Amino acid sequence: MFTLRASELIYDWNQSALALRPTGPVLLNDESLRDGLQSPSVRDPSIAEKIRILHLMDDLGINMLDLGLPGAGPRACEHVEALAREIAHSRLKIKPNCAARTHQNDIRPIAEISQRVGLPIEAATFIGSSPIRRYTEGWTDDFLLRTTEEAVKYAVSLGLEVMYVTEDTSRCEPEMVKRLYATAIRNGARAIVICDTCGHATPMGVFALVKFVMDEVVKPSGEKIRVDWHGHCDRGLGVANSLAALVAGAHCVHACALGIGERVGNTQMDQMLVNLKLIGVPPWDRQDLTKLREYCVAVSQATGVPIPANYPVIGEDAFRTATGVHAAAVIKAYKKNDTELANAIYSGVPAHYFGMKQVIDVGPMSGKSNVLFWLDRHGIAASDEIVDRIFKRAKASDRLLTEAEILECCQAT
Repeated sequence: MFTLRASELIYDWNQSALALRPTGPVLLNDESLRDGLQSPSVRDPSIAEKIRILHLMDDLGINMLDLGLPGAGPRACEHVEALAREIAHSRLKIKPNCAARTHQNDIRPIAEISQRVGLPIEAATFIGSSPIRRYTEGWTDDFLLRTTEEAVKYAVSLGLEVMYVTEDTSRCEPEMVKRLYATAIRNGARAIVICDTCGHATPMGVFALVKFVMDEVVKPSGEKIRVDWHGHCDRGLGVANSLAALVAGAHCVHACALGIGERVGNTQMDQMLVNLKLIGVPPWDRQDLTKLREYCVAVSQATGVPIPANYPVIGEDAFRTATGVHAAAVIKAYKKNDTELANAIYSGVPAHYFGMKQVIDVGPMSGKSNVLFWLDRHGIAASDEIVDRIFKRAKASDRLLTEAEILECCQAT
C-alpha cells in the first residue's frame, strides 16, 4: 500500500518563501560554565563534572565555550586550566574562550594559561556601554573608549585573539555603539558581541540593533568580523531574540544549557539546538543531537537546577500524553508502523531526532485505547476485565495512575 511520510502531510510555513531565516551556517558559544554559573541558585560544579559537560558539548557539535573568568581567583583559574588541558589532551573540536574585564589583571591569566597548556584561547573582554551604566558608574565616553583601546591592544600584544563584548548594548545609543566597536576593531578585535544584558530587547529591537551594527560598523571596517549575540530571558524572549539576531546577520549565538544564568537566565542552548535543527540551518540540520537530554541532565545535576516537567523537549512531559483523543491518534500512527508519523501527529518536535520517544500514560482524561496501548507496551494480555478495571480506576482518579497502580489492577482477582 502506498504511504506518505509525515513531512509530506505537513505544510510548513516555517519554510515558506515569506519566512525569515538565517542566511548561513550558525555558530554556538556555550556559556553554561561561566555566565550560567552567575545564577544565584546554582552550585559551582567540580572539575570532574565540568569535564563531563565539556565532552557532551563537543559531542553535540557546539563550536565554542566560555571556560570561565580566571581573573576571578585561584579556584576559577584552576578550573579554567583543567578544562583547557582536557580540550588539548582529548583533541576536542570545541574552541575555548575566557571572560575578562577590560583590565590587564584579567587578561594576563588567559595568556598564561594558554601558554602553559599550548592551546589558543580567545579573550572575551567586556565593558558596560549604556548611558544608564555610564551614569551610575561615573564613566565618561573618553574613559570607555580609552579603556577599550588599551585592553584590546594589550590582549593582542600577548598573542590572544580578542572577542570584544559591550554589556547592555540593547540600551546603548547608536553613536556610542559605533564608536566602541570601531575602536575595538581598529585595535585588533576580530569578534564583537552585542549583548542584551538586562533582557530588555524584543525580536524587533534585536533585528534593528544587529542590522545597525552590520551596516554601520562591520561593513565600513573592511575587516572580517565575527558578530555574536548574547541575550538574557527577562522577558521570556531569549530564543526568539537569538533567532532574530541570526536573521539580521549575526554569526554566533551565546547560550546556556537550560537557560541557567543571572536572574532568570540566558538564552537556552538546548532550545537553540532544537530550533536550528528543525528550521534546517547548517550545520545543525545534519547534526546528531541524540545526546541533548544527557547534556541537560548533566548540567542540571552538576548545578542543582531542576528540569521542569513541562520543559521543552527534555522535560518529563515533553512527549508524554494521557489525553484520550491525543493518545488515540498517536496509537493509530504506531499501528501504521510509522514512528515518524507517531512523533509528528501531536508534536511539533520529532522526538526521535533528540533520542526521545512518545509515552502514553493512563489517567482521568484517558480513553480505553490508552489502557490497551499501555498493556501492550508492557507485554500484558488485555482481557476485558483488566481493561475495565484500569479504566474505572483512572476515571475515578485526579491524576495519572502510576505503574504500580496499573499493575495492581492487573493482578486483582
